[in-house]
Amino acid sequence: MTAPTLDRIETNGIFLAYETFGSPTDPAVVLVMGLGTQMIAWPDALCTALADAGRFVVRYDNRDVGLSTHLDDAPTPSPQQVLLRRARPAYFIEDMAEDLLGLLDGLGIAKAHIVGASMGGFITQAFVLAHPERVLSQTLIMTSTGSRAVGQAQMKIAPRLLKKRGRMTRDEAIEAAVETFRTIGSRGELFDEEHLRDLAGRSYDRNHDARGYVRQLGACIAQRNRTRPLTSVKVPTLVMHGLHDPLVNVSGGMSLARLIRGARFVGFSGMGHDLPPTLVPDFTREILQITR
Repeated sequence: MTAPTLDRIETNGIFLAYETFGSPTDPAVVLVMGLGTQMIAWPDALCTALADAGRFVVRYDNRDVGLSTHLDDAPTPSPQQVLLRRARPAYFIEDMAEDLLGLLDGLGIAKAHIVGASMGGFITQAFVLAHPERVLSQTLIMTSTGSRAVGQAQMKIAPRLLKKRGRMTRDEAIEAAVETFRTIGSRGELFDEEHLRDLAGRSYDRNHDARGYVRQLGACIAQRNRTRPLTSVKVPTLVMHGLHDPLVNVSGGMSLARLIRGARFVGFSGMGHDLPPTLVPDFTREILQITR
């Protein structure tokens, strides 16, 4: 099994915490995580399997989450203010894509396979559109185009996303995570409460920042509609999506697959808006195929 190496790198005026698995002489696969979620949400089993198969795996904490820089002095408008265009977000998805560019530059990676989940998929698309020459392939998981016509959450989800978050105890944070994923996560046997509790506890121990989540959410709300520019993308693309995702409707993933030339769509029955451990072998197989 390949053990991770943890470090930090300065880029775009901030520090990003990252971990690597495998040899830097192998093709790079960079994993970009979603809203308010730390890099450890990328399953260790996925990272080690990819590394053992000859990939140099990099996962990192986005700005405002985990062990990366938290922009505590930046404005933190409410999601409602950003939605109604009464305030600008603290930063944009494109700024987070430039963080990714700086990470690649700092690690000396000329080209990489980029894998983005949820908000990480927004960041990946923005990166591909701005820097296609740096991308070998993109894998887009449970994400969408930025259009409000596709990929929209079920009505019952919005209050949970917009709910004001305060400081929580460790136990409260764990219970809140379990409650959230009972709403947006996978169904039936794919729902793994023990895994969710463990991940929530480890995430809390690394860092717990409610205001950072709000700033990231502002960037998501203010994101551009990428529908038209995506039609010009020529990067090999894999789209994976849960067929029962209530947060980012599967129509978002299907739209991506239609817009991007040559993209392949893989849907998983019962999968919601998470990365259930049971499906890690399937994720690994698909990512290895597109990163050959």
